[in-house]
Amino acid sequence: MKKLLFIITTFLAVSCNHNVKEDYAIITGKILNKQSGEVSLNSQDGTFKEVLTINPNGTFTDTLSTDIKTYVLYDGFNPIFLKVEPGYNLNINYDAKAFDNTIAISGKGSEINNYLIEKRKAEKKLSMDMQNIYTLDEEQFKTSMLAFKNEQEKVLKSLENLPANFIKKEINNINYSYLSKLNSYERTHKYFTRKADFKISDNFLNELDNLNYSNTEDFEFSNDYKTLVTDYYGKKASELVKFDGTPFDMAFLKTVSAINDETIKNTLLYEFANFNLNNAKDQEAFYKAYLEHSTNEKNNAVILEKYNKITGLNKGKPSPKFNNYENHAGGKTSLNDLKGKYLYIDIWATWCRPCLNEIPALKNLEKQYHDKNIAFVSISIDKQSDYDKWKNMVNEKELTGVQLFANPNDMSFIEDYQVEGIPRFILIDTNGNIVNSNAPRPSDRNLINILNGLNI
Repeated sequence: MKKLLFIITTFLAVSCNHNVKEDYAIITGKILNKQSGEVSLNSQDGTFKEVLTINPNGTFTDTLSTDIKTYVLYDGFNPIFLKVEPGYNLNINYDAKAFDNTIAISGKGSEINNYLIEKRKAEKKLSMDMQNIYTLDEEQFKTSMLAFKNEQEKVLKSLENLPANFIKKEINNINYSYLSKLNSYERTHKYFTRKADFKISDNFLNELDNLNYSNTEDFEFSNDYKTLVTDYYGKKASELVKFDGTPFDMAFLKTVSAINDETIKNTLLYEFANFNLNNAKDQEAFYKAYLEHSTNEKNNAVILEKYNKITGLNKGKPSPKFNNYENHAGGKTSLNDLKGKYLYIDIWATWCRPCLNEIPALKNLEKQYHDKNIAFVSISIDKQSDYDKWKNMVNEKELTGVQLFANPNDMSFIEDYQVEGIPRFILIDTNGNIVNSNAPRPSDRNLINILNGLNI
């Protein structure tokens, strides 16, 4: 993006056309008391990330492509959602130790983005009480969500200098947020109440009955609308699974491919492929099905690159390497240091509940194979700020095996393995070649069959 800024500046300097249309936005700012770690700009769907350069005094500047409508500026603790349009010039300032009380945006486009900050504060407050809200009965829940929706609309209409077109779209967006919460009520209520057989009433989702799932403008503007559309086609895919047994990933691609709107179809295909290609049972068939229906060449290039990386992780291929990860037992450890043994690698973090849930099964597995030619390696991808938490947890939970802390400045091993969710387990042979880049979890009985089949 720095190169983009140079190109644009040079072009404007030599151009005699004073009516050149800007197709970019600029952000500048200053972060006081920044915590350790990177500051990044991300697309809201997670498909784009750029690490910002923060000067020693906390200042930064960058140029944004407006092909992405919403960015998230994230310093590791505080997310700032930013709407950008061509010509925006946003100046962002805050104190990381007092974020909510100091965050302020000025410059062209600031009115919309300051509104989003206030909206985010209200949503954050709501999310902190999520468990209590989602355990309410249907009527109480809907009443609570409707009151929240009305309050958001009231705040929106009370603000001055917001563009009329934005207000119109945002009114729709607030309603989609309300509908999305209703749509998630059944599964979230089940989770918090532990009532696996809970079903919503037949008329609970009546407000979604006449929803138009083909509104391109709202799809590009509202993440909640996009979620509703994704859920809608996900349900259709599930129906296809029940009808003929098609695997869900292939059923979703097939269902979405029938959408007439190219923007919605291509976006859903791309986002689904980007997050599910790695875990597809038949990656080649999945990729071919995606490519058959996607007409967006830019998206296709990204998925092709991802496909090539993933197939580079097939059985028998040399494993990506990690180097000089801190060993809890002392010193540094690299993957090459462990050659000669099979390796069962667990990528985890102290904050990851599913990771912690696997610990008992992993410890039992280690006991079962303690005299075999296999090493159990756990790699923490915690932030540097959680280093002490990692050290203490290894001691408190009496974790065995090789306990490593990934170097936050070199995450190439994690990136090369296309890790998008944890826990993630990897099985490597005695020569450093891949046996399974996405191995079963310790709690999965299939893992024992795989390990026994290796004649360890």
